[in-house]
Amino acid sequence: MNHVMKRILTVVLACLLLAACGSTEEQLRQRAAELCQHIPDHELLEQSRDYLTEDFYAILDTMFHHLPEHEAMDHEWLYYFVTGNGGTIANYEVTGVQRSDKTHAVATILVRQQREDGSFDEQTDVEEHRLYMEWVSGEWLISDFDEHKQDCINYIANNRREQALRNAISDYLVREIGSQYEQGDVCIPVLMMVDETELDANLVQALGDFWLFWYKVEGDTLKTVSGGNHSGCITLDCQGDVPVVTSFEQTEDGAGFDASARRIFGPSYEIFQNMHSNHNLSEAARREQLQEYLLRHDLAARYYQDYGWDAVEITD
Repeated sequence: MNHVMKRILTVVLACLLLAACGSTEEQLRQRAAELCQHIPDHELLEQSRDYLTEDFYAILDTMFHHLPEHEAMDHEWLYYFVTGNGGTIANYEVTGVQRSDKTHAVATILVRQQREDGSFDEQTDVEEHRLYMEWVSGEWLISDFDEHKQDCINYIANNRREQALRNAISDYLVREIGSQYEQGDVCIPVLMMVDETELDANLVQALGDFWLFWYKVEGDTLKTVSGGNHSGCITLDCQGDVPVVTSFEQTEDGAGFDASARRIFGPSYEIFQNMHSNHNLSEAARREQLQEYLLRHDLAARYYQDYGWDAVEITD
């Protein structure tokens, strides 16, 4: 093959590659504008599934569908995909697109709030955002938005770790402590975490005000059979996929309670004491964690009732 033919072939192949990757700025602008219509607004839209890379979709799906609402909304960064609110919708304008390499591009997006009648909310400032695009399996997809993907990954990883610790503590309390009580149909712990300390890469100490209740299911009511408080320090080994409780130092009963609590909780004693003595706080935690338990186990109870007390609605 002569020099001229080689040069022609190189140019043709380069053109084909550029065309395949949606190389022109106008093509990338159009694709970015299309992708903008699938940025979630308060919830992950079903049609977004085909527009997100697999790992990013999994993170967003967990964030919007599987985290308790009260927990998710405590973290402002979760709002970075939320731009419309209160009768307005997000209006996206793609002002430019830059290619960082053959398979990655970043679009600059201006966002204003548009009312349902087509007019704009003049009280809303125009916000500038960055939409990151990645060439995957023959098309451009959203790979990140405003460089928050790693925030998602870190948050979900931390949330799953925390949930694994709580599950291990709950299982331990039910198995080791619950067996000492008069039993009913279900045994449900209430965990009020005071502090967590990583002793090393594998060992974690969890300080908490822990409660345990056995219930009998009668119609739509969980009737308390037995229960009690077991506050203290639980040590967990986290070497494997599932944390394992290795020890539990509890506060003493009766006259020795306060001294043992001060020794076990140390600098966190005041936090523990304020938590332990606040009946409204413990009942709120009880209702909240009962809701989560009923949801996970597909139980239809609406109330719980301690002996001698009125039934309490689990969901307000």
